Amino acid sequence: MNAGALLVPFLAGMLALGVSGCGVAIPGANSNSTGTLVVSTQAINFGSVIVGHTASATVSLINTGSAPVQIEQIDLQGAAFAVNGQSSAPISVAAGTSYSLGVSFHPTSTGAATGALILTSSVSSTSQVIVSLSGTGEAIAANPALGGLTCASGALTGAGTDSCTVRLTSAADSSGLDISVASNTTAVSVPASVKVPAGKGSATFTAMVSAVAKAERAAVTATAGGVTKSYSIQLGAEGPGLTLQSTSVPFGDVILNSAATQTVLLTSSGTAALTVSAIAITGKGFSLTNGSSPVTLQPGETATLEIQFDPTVAGLSTGTVTLTANTSGDTATIALSGTGEVQGEEASYEVELNWVAPADSADPVAGYNIYRAVSGSSSYQLVNASVDNVTSYTDTEVQNGKSYTYYVVSVDATGNQSAPSNVFSAVIP
Repeated sequence: MNAGALLVPFLAGMLALGVSGCGVAIPGANSNSTGTLVVSTQAINFGSVIVGHTASATVSLINTGSAPVQIEQIDLQGAAFAVNGQSSAPISVAAGTSYSLGVSFHPTSTGAATGALILTSSVSSTSQVIVSLSGTGEAIAANPALGGLTCASGALTGAGTDSCTVRLTSAADSSGLDISVASNTTAVSVPASVKVPAGKGSATFTAMVSAVAKAERAAVTATAGGVTKSYSIQLGAEGPGLTLQSTSVPFGDVILNSAATQTVLLTSSGTAALTVSAIAITGKGFSLTNGSSPVTLQPGETATLEIQFDPTVAGLSTGTVTLTANTSGDTATIALSGTGEVQGEEASYEVELNWVAPADSADPVAGYNIYRAVSGSSSYQLVNASVDNVTSYTDTEVQNGKSYTYYVVSVDATGNQSAPSNVFSAVIP
């Protein structure tokens, strides 16, 4: 039990030694000086304490007056309670100072116990203050058992520490309880054993974690009295990481000799710099428009990969983008697909788009990019060959019987793009 938790906040429920007001006047150095004594609490509840163990608390005696005050007599009621330190009177408390009087509870049997601390001042034999005392003696279970094992973190990346706690089903007896501790990997070091002190229901220990070359799962175990509890910790390797916005890019139907472009965002998601040393693409009609390498990204940085599909023959085409990087997996791939379509000779259609330029833009707008997707698909492709500097666009590369959605973005002089506009839908008869 934490005896400190029993203290009442300083000056809460002030109790005065004296017969009136909040303090009693005690003769000081001259007839114009008085002392005033206040006591920090009117009651102390020690809570539950294991039989044979001791809990302590403190009563503060504060002289807020201008002359010394004396406590002439200290009386204590209740066999389980005691006054610690100087228990004999008189006790002199100088003006503007305080005196701490220790009180303890040591139950010798189970059940509730009550008592009182009685302080008598030198002002009058009847000027007494009574601080009520209470507590409960609690028995120790005959055979406490291991109840559980937990650690503060279930996942750690790199080297570090993890605080772990073993818990019993009840408080340990007077000799305490020794618990064996082990780990199934050299990457996690733990003490051979931990002792739960007498009267306590738990104990803590520290697991020391070393950096690992690749991710693994460690198990920490605690054993006592034939009972074993375990806790699993996921160990992550420090190093570079690569996260792809998408691992599949479908271009859908694209008119022959009419290039379509899509982008994939690359993110450095590890704890060290990511280097993409090579970018390769396969598949008829597919190419990279900005795939130069090597590319180095610090943790958290991103880069955009632009992929183009320019079919020259009708039919389905598939391909792959392969990125070679300094990650644990070495390579990452993006699957590509698209279908070359012959422009029909039947009646042709156009989609005319118009939009309103941003009214106020801190970054001046140099032009606009227009993106299109076949309705029902979330894969948008850039349809204008270069940045348009007007607020309209006519899409002549649409097919009969299809539906399309469009959005527009503003572009500044360095090629940075704004967030997308609202989406416009068009149905081709």
